[in-house]
Amino acid sequence: MDRENQTIISEFLLLGLSSQPERQRLLFWLFLCVYLITVIGNLLIILAIGLDARLHSPMYFFLANLSFVDLCFSQVTIPKMLVNHIMRSNSISYVECMMQIYFFIALGNMDGFLLAVMAYDRYMAICRPLHYTTVMDPGICILLVAISWVITNLHGLLHTLLMAQLSFCADNTINHFYCDPYPVRKLSCSDTFISDLIVFTEGGVVFITPFTGIAISYVFIFSNVIKNPSTQGIQKALSTCGSHLTVVSLFYGAIMGVYLRPSSSYTAVDTVASVIFTVVTPMLNPFIYSLRNQDMKLALRRLILTKAILQMP
Repeated sequence: MDRENQTIISEFLLLGLSSQPERQRLLFWLFLCVYLITVIGNLLIILAIGLDARLHSPMYFFLANLSFVDLCFSQVTIPKMLVNHIMRSNSISYVECMMQIYFFIALGNMDGFLLAVMAYDRYMAICRPLHYTTVMDPGICILLVAISWVITNLHGLLHTLLMAQLSFCADNTINHFYCDPYPVRKLSCSDTFISDLIVFTEGGVVFITPFTGIAISYVFIFSNVIKNPSTQGIQKALSTCGSHLTVVSLFYGAIMGVYLRPSSSYTAVDTVASVIFTVVTPMLNPFIYSLRNQDMKLALRRLILTKAILQMP
């Protein structure tokens, strides 16, 4: 397409999840409740871990970071959707869309890297308990998280810069409730072959690396449990890995449902998987970890009781 036939896009239109007013109102209140639960739940976990010295261990350090990332991730898509509903608008500016893409990619991948680091922590605790305190010292834990932040932010920046190089024509309608990179890229009237190649190869490496790390860690964990099939060993593995495996399954299952399933158009299956990935998973993570973890439940109970006592006259 010739340059003179292209128009400069200053905003995109988000079609959302439904065009029916009654369903839009229902979705607004549903997403608002989920958003508040996500924010409160993840904040409580961060505060409980930070204020309780008994939880100052590598596992809970990584969990606090995961809650922080989920807290930030929930700010990427839901608030804009809620604001658009209140303002009776479905537009998002070009700059806002690019920012949403950047944080969506960076924070979404950061979740995966943290889950991989947590899997490695569980591997060391179960398979190398004598070396655990030496290997997983505070400096190494901070370094692992810092490296993850650097990789995911550079990954998000690369994809956003590649997106910013594309030209967009008259069609600026996104059949989604946020600026998902895939449908936005589909709107471009530029030649995206080189860009798609970079996105596929580099993005594939960033996606596969933590997933492979998680898989390898659990192969060693389950091999260790099979070699030593004591009731105590099985209970320890289930208690320390059950919550993590649940979150991993939910997180990667939703991602694969959206991005690894061949589809020529945006379907209801994509909608459900996107909502699970962007909205449900950040909300469920604190509940999955706190409800299956006795130490977390006690820490949260102490935090709530302390706050209640302080507020008493």
